Amino acid sequence: MTATLQALLGFIAWTLCLLVLMEAIRSWLVLSGTVPANGFTPDNANLSPFMQRLARAHANCLEGLPLFGGLMLVAVVAGRATVTDPLAWVLLGARIVQSLIHLVSTSPAAVTARFTAFAVQVAIAVWWVLGLLGAR
Repeated sequence: MTATLQALLGFIAWTLCLLVLMEAIRSWLVLSGTVPANGFTPDNANLSPFMQRLARAHANCLEGLPLFGGLMLVAVVAGRATVTDPLAWVLLGARIVQSLIHLVSTSPAAVTARFTAFAVQVAIAVWWVLGLLGAR
C-alpha cells in the first residue's frame, strides 16, 4: 500500500475516531438520563463547549475528506502516487493537529495554530493539483 493510501486510510480512521468518541459521549448522556435520546442537535449546540468543538472537528474532517481524499484517490488511480506520497503523511499529521487543537481550545493562539494546520493542508492540496496536472 502506498503512503498515499495509508494516509487516506488514516484520515478516514481519524474521522471515524472522532465520530466514535462523540457517539460514545452522547450514548453516556442518554444512558445517564442527562439528555433525552432525541435531544441532540447536529452541532451539539445544547451540550458542553467540548462537545460543540468535537462536532465541529468531526465536521471539518468530513468537509475536507472529499477534497484531500479525492486528490489522493486520483493520484493512486492515475498511477501518480509519486506526486502525493512525499506529503501524504504531512497532510494527515496537519489534519490531526488541526482537530486536536480544535478540541483543546478556542483561544486566539489556538485558533491561529488551527488555521496554520489547515493552511498546510490547503498548500499541500494545491501542490498536488499542480503536480497531477503536470504544471510543476
